[in-house]
Amino acid sequence: MAVHPAGQRHAATRAVITGGGQGVGFAIAEALVAEGCRALTLVGRDAGKLERAAASLRAGGGAVTSVAADISRAAECERVIAAAIEAMGGVNALVNAAATSARGTLDDTSEATFDAIFATNVKGPFFLMQAVVRHALQTKAPASLLNILSMAAHGGAANLTPYASSKGALATLTRNVANAYRAQRIRCNAILPGWMDTPGEDVVQRKWHDAPADWLVRAEAAQPMGQLVKPDQLALLAAYVLSSDAGVMTGALIDYDQTVIGGV
Repeated sequence: MAVHPAGQRHAATRAVITGGGQGVGFAIAEALVAEGCRALTLVGRDAGKLERAAASLRAGGGAVTSVAADISRAAECERVIAAAIEAMGGVNALVNAAATSARGTLDDTSEATFDAIFATNVKGPFFLMQAVVRHALQTKAPASLLNILSMAAHGGAANLTPYASSKGALATLTRNVANAYRAQRIRCNAILPGWMDTPGEDVVQRKWHDAPADWLVRAEAAQPMGQLVKPDQLALLAAYVLSSDAGVMTGALIDYDQTVIGGV
């Protein structure tokens, strides 16, 4: 059984986190820093937001860098990991938390919307994992990959057809990568959150659903456990899955919700 000094489970972790400027990505970064991680690279589109997030984590003791990038482009994914390796001396953990959840049904989704969703939600994680795995193979060191999916990967609502499809593809990719690199001690897992309370979800509710200012209060009142998924709670699970304490766990797709698939 692994034994770590208090708060030092991630002392040797050198992590790249996409979507790290807010929401679940930032919450996972906070959890890693709280558990001793002192080498982090946050990735996102908004350079200002990323740097503010990085600055707040540095206050907690992390040596945090930020890289503004569009991960929907393979060349940008390669650049991100190269920059992280240079800044941190290596990468042994990756969290793919960045995603777009643009709405669309089978009937009304345009080719442009479909391509944009798959480029961010599938192509980006694919090429980020490719770069990290190549680095791990070159250095002959273990690595831990974590993809943030969605309960929509099980099917999803009618107005989430391309989004749900992209998360289903990422679920298969997670298991494929896990199986392919077991012998090299490269683990790949996924967490599938349900409806989550994040800044991004607030934007989605207002943009796509014309939600009132108190939409969160109403939504939480209707949930079985009286809340939506909270990023800081999910982050504790993510920190475990990324750590060596997770042992041989690989290829796992972990539902993180109060909705039970198959339940009535």
